[in-house]
Amino acid sequence: MKQLVLAAIVATAAVAAHAEGGIGAAIHSFTLCDTCGHVQTVTKEKRKGEGGAAGVVGGAVVGGLLGNQIGHGNGRALATVAGAAAGGYAGNEVQKHVTSKEVWVTSVRMKDGSTRKFEQAAQPSWKHGSVVKVQGKALSAV
Repeated sequence: MKQLVLAAIVATAAVAAHAEGGIGAAIHSFTLCDTCGHVQTVTKEKRKGEGGAAGVVGGAVVGGLLGNQIGHGNGRALATVAGAAAGGYAGNEVQKHVTSKEVWVTSVRMKDGSTRKFEQAAQPSWKHGSVVKVQGKALSAV
């Protein structure tokens, strides 16, 4: 009697799975909604910050003062201008370095086979193989 009940349950499950396109198709469609995908990689990367007027002006002032210490006459004026230009560039680069940040980049293979990358400031909870859902420009765990 128990074997008959068990056989009936297995047969019912098999028919239901077949009607859905098979057990694999049922699981696949559940895990990969239209906006879902599998995580391929999660990496930490450094992004250069923004330069700005403060770095340029500060660097130009310091460079101009240093350039003014070199040469005499027209050479001094040329050295001051060159020092200001070089200092402005250097100050801008220093500001970019100071304002740099680290981000987490997640590469996701979408249901349609395409690969998309997403950045976020905090370390994500997912890892390689996890299923995630795309919500605009962000990801969420499924």
